[in-house]
Amino acid sequence: MSANEIPSREVARRVFADEFNDAAFTFKESDDDRAPVYLLLPTGEKANRVFFVGTLTEKDDVGEDNEYWRGRIVDPTGTFFVYAGQYQPEAASTLRDLEPPAYVAVVGKPRTYETDDGSVNVSVRPESITVVDAATRDRWVVETAERTVERVAAFEDEGNEYARMAADRYDADPDRYRETAVEALRGMDEGEADEQAEPTP
Repeated sequence: MSANEIPSREVARRVFADEFNDAAFTFKESDDDRAPVYLLLPTGEKANRVFFVGTLTEKDDVGEDNEYWRGRIVDPTGTFFVYAGQYQPEAASTLRDLEPPAYVAVVGKPRTYETDDGSVNVSVRPESITVVDAATRDRWVVETAERTVERVAAFEDEGNEYARMAADRYDADPDRYRETAVEALRGMDEGEADEQAEPTP
């Protein structure tokens, strides 16, 4: 089977909750109805899929007629919300069966929702939710900090079109996310990553 016959999956970007929740702008790079939708990260990267690891602290079935699970997952910088229903049966089943607190790794697609007051909430529609150990969580923090610092370092590069888009769309200084990444590493070194559920000011 040729590569042309297999649609390539987008790379799942490692991103901390602090940056993910600041991302509100989505776009397509083609007029095709089936073209992937990207979330523009404030550090100048596009993300059709994201990968994160954190502590599942709460889960609720918020569905009315059918099961629709909401999970609250905390990393050292903030909180991700995931929503899984009948179209994400494996992820929904995992959320149903898990008892918080639990370390989980999530791969999924970003979803944005505009509220009545005009602000934009960002959540994740999970493709998979996997129970992991503390060592896996720690490794993800280190790797995500590295990716974040790399994105910030490349932000001013000539030809970095996504950074230009981010500069136009967001007020945030990308250096803030580098500082958040460093704080996440520092918190892990101090053994406090679990407690640092609140975003740094």
